[in-house]
Amino acid sequence: MDHPVPPFSVIPGAQVAQALHGREKEIVELVEDTYRVHGAGATVNPPSYFLRFPDRPSSRIIALPASLGGTDDRSGVDGIKWISSFPGNIEHGVPRASAVLILNDPHTGYPYACLESSIISATRTAASAASAADRLSTDRGRPRRVGFVGTGLIARYIHTFLDGTGWSFDEVGVFDLSPDSAEGFRGHVTRTVPGSSVTIHETAESLVRGSDLVVFATVAGSPHVHDPGWFAHHPLVLNVSLRDLSAEIVLDSFNVLDDVEHCLKADTSPHLAEQRTGNRDFVHGTLDQVMSGAVLVPTDRTVVFSPFGLGVLDLAVGRYVHECVARSGELHTVDDFFHELSRHG
Repeated sequence: MDHPVPPFSVIPGAQVAQALHGREKEIVELVEDTYRVHGAGATVNPPSYFLRFPDRPSSRIIALPASLGGTDDRSGVDGIKWISSFPGNIEHGVPRASAVLILNDPHTGYPYACLESSIISATRTAASAASAADRLSTDRGRPRRVGFVGTGLIARYIHTFLDGTGWSFDEVGVFDLSPDSAEGFRGHVTRTVPGSSVTIHETAESLVRGSDLVVFATVAGSPHVHDPGWFAHHPLVLNVSLRDLSAEIVLDSFNVLDDVEHCLKADTSPHLAEQRTGNRDFVHGTLDQVMSGAVLVPTDRTVVFSPFGLGVLDLAVGRYVHECVARSGELHTVDDFFHELSRHG
């Protein structure tokens, strides 16, 4: 069967946002399906590569190559996300992260789409968090008080996905080192869910102790939460930013990861726990195993979900966006993007 070189398209952020808007339930299902495919071994998801800068130690650009297998031409896709994190941007009123996603044709290897991907990255992260919140609270009862530590783009998307998948809360707690950011997030919550009760906390401790569901979505590079006593009420914790919690917190909790090998790298909180103990006994399973029933979640312990973030999730959401835009008839293709298509000229 012949596989011609596919046309190359560029999908800007406005089209990405339009394709994903209001489809939270559908995207959570897509992310869960991708976790199942990954758990079955039908993906390739090598370690992420971190480009760091000696003169800019807080900044980095990360490459996430991946391949998402499938049983037919339509379901397979290869590609890479190239995402930067420059925390200093915030001081200048510019978002911290920016990203592009390249989708490659699995038959020819040719890239066929370049998508603005900060929205895709935030969406797959939020969908993963919403799935974990649902799956890990099945036997515990849905939390009624949610608290956000860190109030940037990722926190906003997680709140949107919780709301869009049927969650409601008696109280929303907010803590951020920036009062302006905390106030801005409170405004987002009250605009999107009118009537919400939102409390801005003066300390992370106050927020954690007052929340049944805690979302860490910061840019912390090392642990700043050390006291297991903050979690004596056994909340469900979404450790999205991965480095807020000390090894003591992790070792005192029931730990679910998205992928064990990926999470136990780069000095994440679970990685610090592994370094502390020399083993992985504190890891109780993956979200895929929870979904399949292979891992049962206790009701009498703090439960921590730590998602490293898998490139295959970006591919799944990116392919979904590409298909949506293509169906709309508004796909912007670049004519003759690949110029040298004859081996001998």
